Amino acid sequence: MSLATQIKPISYLKSNTADIVKNFATNPEPLIITQNGEAKMAVVEISQYEKQQEQLALLRLIALGRKEYEAGNFTDAQTFFDEMDKE
Repeated sequence: MSLATQIKPISYLKSNTADIVKNFATNPEPLIITQNGEAKMAVVEISQYEKQQEQLALLRLIALGRKEYEAGNFTDAQTFFDEMDKE
């Protein structure tokens, strides 16, 4: 579905909230809410929001790992597994 069809004024959100919630069952696309003609917020279905949060957390972990690697804070795999075997 086109993003253009998912842009609605804040008055639409106020008067159609129950319908918006029902429509997420068949159309999980985010709904962009405008105020005075300017995009102000996105309304998303909760499972999509949770999925996005999990993806962001994973990306943060990857970025942190890359930063640690670039700083030289790492152990080669064989040393890691040898230490794991000791425990």
